[in-house]
Order: sequence, then C-alpha cells, then structure tokens
Amino acid sequence: MITPTNSTPAVGRSPDQHSLAQFAITVLLAGIAAEVTWEIWARLITPLWVGGPLEPAALVQDVFKLKSRFHGEVIHFLVGLIAYPIGYLVIARPLARAIVPWMPWWLVAMGYGVGLWIFALYIMAHLIAGHPAFLGFIPLTWASLVGHLAFAVALAAVVRNRVPD
Repeated sequence: MITPTNSTPAVGRSPDQHSLAQFAITVLLAGIAAEVTWEIWARLITPLWVGGPLEPAALVQDVFKLKSRFHGEVIHFLVGLIAYPIGYLVIARPLARAIVPWMPWWLVAMGYGVGLWIFALYIMAHLIAGHPAFLGFIPLTWASLVGHLAFAVALAAVVRNRVPD
C-alpha cells in the first residue's frame, strides 16, 4: 500500500486521501508507461517481425461483439491504463511478496506479463471469442507474448520507482 512519505498529511487531506491519491497517480503513471511500451512494440516493432501489427482491438470486438474498432481500441487502452496496473499493485505484487519474497521485481513483472498473455490469448480469445487456443501458436502469438512481457516490465518499473520494496 502506498503511504505518505511523512507522518503529516497535506493540508486539508486525511492520510487515507493522500494514500489514495498516491495510489491513483502510481496507477496512471505505470499505465501510461506500459501503454506507450505496448504501442511501440505492437504498432512499430511487431510489423517488422510478423508483417503486421498486433490488433488487440479486433479481439475486444470479437469478445464483446462490437461493431466499432474505435470502441475496441478504447476498451483495450483503458484496461491497460487502469485495470492492469491495479491488478499488479493489489494482486500480483502482494502475492509475490507473500509467496516468493526473494524473487526480483522484474521476474515478478514477467510472471504478470505471462499471466496477461494467457488471459488475452487463452481466456478471452479462445474460451470467450472461440479462436484457437493461443491463436494456434502463430508468430503473432509470440509477438503478443513479448508485448505483454514488455508492458508488464514497464509497469512494474514505474511501480518500483514510486513504491520501493
């Protein structure tokens, strides 16, 4: 949990409000860093490797039966900006501290990235949208894995900087 750096809260704020504000800032900064990393990988680097970009908005369209690619982009962006950083801060990091406290932050981040990849390509793409599991392990599958790993490491690096172990 993020706590104030000193025992005196900012004027007009209780310590809980200060902690919540710090948490929200950390979530947003981590989400921005992770999203920028993802977008560079997905749209600029992946096409050089597999011949085209990663298209998570298309998966979101399939899962939620959306007609608009724009709405798929917005949903994927907001999940990466807010939900995944919160998941790392309140689930993955505390679990790792409790179960494997010796594990370095970057390895915890990579485990989280693998979890996000499994969620995207097995649970969402396969179980919900009906695509082959992990899209049949085509090159795009592996590009997605690298993108999720990079996303998670960028996210965790910001968290580690703002909320040291």
